[in-house]
Amino acid sequence: MNVALTYNVKPEEESSIGILSSSQHVSTDSDLSISTATYNDIYAEWDSSETIEAVRNALALYHNVTLVEANETAFEKLKALRPDIVFNIAEGLNGLSREAQIPAMLDMLNIPYTGSDPLTLATCLDKSRTKEILSYYKINTARFITASNLDDLNGFNLSFPVIIKPIGEGSSKGIFDSSFIENEDELKKRVVFNYNSYGQPSLIEEFLPGREFTVAIIGNGNDTTVLPIVEINFNQLPETMAPIYSYEAKWIVDRRENPLEIFTCPAKLDEKLEKKIRSIALRTYHILRCKDWSRIDIRLDAHGEPNIIEVNPLPGILPDPKDNSCFPKAARAYGFDYNQMLNKVLYVSAKRHKLI
Repeated sequence: MNVALTYNVKPEEESSIGILSSSQHVSTDSDLSISTATYNDIYAEWDSSETIEAVRNALALYHNVTLVEANETAFEKLKALRPDIVFNIAEGLNGLSREAQIPAMLDMLNIPYTGSDPLTLATCLDKSRTKEILSYYKINTARFITASNLDDLNGFNLSFPVIIKPIGEGSSKGIFDSSFIENEDELKKRVVFNYNSYGQPSLIEEFLPGREFTVAIIGNGNDTTVLPIVEINFNQLPETMAPIYSYEAKWIVDRRENPLEIFTCPAKLDEKLEKKIRSIALRTYHILRCKDWSRIDIRLDAHGEPNIIEVNPLPGILPDPKDNSCFPKAARAYGFDYNQMLNKVLYVSAKRHKLI
């Protein structure tokens, strides 16, 4: 087939991931301030040139591949190119609908593409909307509120500690070690900081103290495969760090040149718990109408019950096994190498679109 690969590439500047300054001060009329390590996480969701090249090479084993960057010229390029199908890994730029931008263009052009449609992508990027839908379907998820300002904390009734994060970011963007909040004063400061930094409300949810897992899924309908479950081992983090997969944990502490043994795959689970995790992940996948592939993050509550943290319809796919990238790690445990994993996703999508 003629396949277009749509993507966003990280700027090559060294500072795209790293410390920009030692502190940032945010103040309001309420004389609230926060001092925190500040990272340039603007492009955290975008892929490296290494990843994009690895995806292109995998697809090019069997197909003709053309790269199309997901910028303002993408629509005209796709309109002229008219590929048989688009392999979409583009995260987009600007706004809570950014992951839906390329799929919306492709729907307008009537060009098939891999992955979920604009509605699912926009819904899953908004963590609060995701949790509202899951709550309606009685899927376990931590108690939560959203807050843009201090007035939104009136009547606050969640139990500390809580986790606070921007409602519409991925790749641990906006989730720092200091996002683990243990009192009201810290929470107020972080609500102000997040809104000033990201221009969007924060999701505040009760911290779930149990084990954490992530579940990779490929397929559609009855032909859907749950790959081996990955567990995140927070005991591998420095003792001073919070037990969350923060930006520091993901991009600063756990690096290719000094990797942590932070993941176990397959996770060591008894049969009953594994069945529960697989079931809630698969139900979530279908309730949110995910297509072709997704990765679903799950954490156990104080009673050992699985709760959905968030859903990632555009999962990270770092190609080097030395990088701790969960979807490829689960695929390797299942028996797929990197190339087979990506071509499997393309296959199930082409089948869904009746191209094969």
